[in-house]
Amino acid sequence: MGNTVEVTGKDIQKENFATKFSNDELQRLFRNFKSLDANNDGYLSKEEFLQIEALQQNPLVTRVLEIFDDDGNDKIDFSEFVQALSIFCANDDEEKDAKVKFAFRIYDVNNDGFISNGDLFRILKIMVGDNLNDTQLQQLVDRTVLQADKDKDGKLSLQEFQSFVAGSEIESKLVIDLAVANQM
Repeated sequence: MGNTVEVTGKDIQKENFATKFSNDELQRLFRNFKSLDANNDGYLSKEEFLQIEALQQNPLVTRVLEIFDDDGNDKIDFSEFVQALSIFCANDDEEKDAKVKFAFRIYDVNNDGFISNGDLFRILKIMVGDNLNDTQLQQLVDRTVLQADKDKDGKLSLQEFQSFVAGSEIESKLVIDLAVANQM
């Protein structure tokens, strides 16, 4: 407790991160990270993330932050921040694949490598709120799993998910304009 991560601007160099961001972009991201880090502990908490106005109304923000948090300590360090943003800021085929895998991870709530009926229900419930009752939502989940589950094992693998969302341009919806991100 009370531990802080001492990272300075001079520590932020492209070779220290597995990312396509330039050194200038990394420096700007670091400044944004520091401005969001209200308590200056070197980490971003959920509450600090929610200071970003665009995230305040996102019902999946908690789930997204769980995925960003690679080490499971309930806070995002600068390295996790950069890795997460790099998925959303690129548009080459490798990054499109990473975006689809990220979307899969959102739905794979129990992190078992599959999207179960329960996983899908839980995430869709977060997304639709009270717009559908549980019976309507369960029917939607059942239809979706039935349609996407090619091997009929009752759950969706990454490959089944990729096939199901192919053509939906899901990766084009998972984009952050770095120019806008630099204005956080």
